[in-house]
Amino acid sequence: MPVPVMVDIPPGQVRLSDRRTLQSWVVEVDGFQLATTPVTQQLWAEVTGLHPSTVGGALLPVEGVSWTDAVRFCNAASTAEGLRPAYNSDGDADGFKVVWDPTADGYRLPSEAEWEHGCRAGTAGPRYGDLDEIAWYRENSDGRIREVGMLQPNGWGLHDMLGDVWEWCWDLYAPDVYGSYRVLRGGGWFDERWSCRASVRRRSHPTLRIDDVGLRLARSPSTAPRSEGGSPRGAPA
Repeated sequence: MPVPVMVDIPPGQVRLSDRRTLQSWVVEVDGFQLATTPVTQQLWAEVTGLHPSTVGGALLPVEGVSWTDAVRFCNAASTAEGLRPAYNSDGDADGFKVVWDPTADGYRLPSEAEWEHGCRAGTAGPRYGDLDEIAWYRENSDGRIREVGMLQPNGWGLHDMLGDVWEWCWDLYAPDVYGSYRVLRGGGWFDERWSCRASVRRRSHPTLRIDDVGLRLARSPSTAPRSEGGSPRGAPA
């Protein structure tokens, strides 16, 4: 399979916030690796043999994939490269249960804190650049999904962190209120300007498939302990 281009993301600190509860919390992020673009339809097809997207195109981001689809893809891509899968799972559909093995060297979804740290790339504002130059969104996408890597990357070489497709993260959104719903980040090709900001959070059920939701691959370069639960380390209880 074509090997995803991964970049090293340095350790750092990020402040997450939740508009629903008006809470914010600081998370220390270990160094990790993140793919330079969202997973493309070409890569998804090479690994799975499937074409789930509603609009076809080899270099378009894969979309119409659920969180459970994304987890299975991470494991399949890891196996294809001879890496140890990051997830252990059992069951199916609503009964699908996943445990993250922090010692594995395979592909995985970024945590929410990792995603925002990677998106910001050391910047402090709502975006890492002028939105029209870095993201496909409602005002410049012409109402359609666009190929990855066509716009300017952030300072760490990551393209399309904002716009084009929302990206699944590992974390549960708010398990006390929304149960198994998982976090989405980044904004999509049909979203308004407001939604395409580094801090914006969205949620969805892990089995739902939506035409503006995809994923980006992460890897752990070390075996440092990491959270296995739904909230990133440092989140309020």
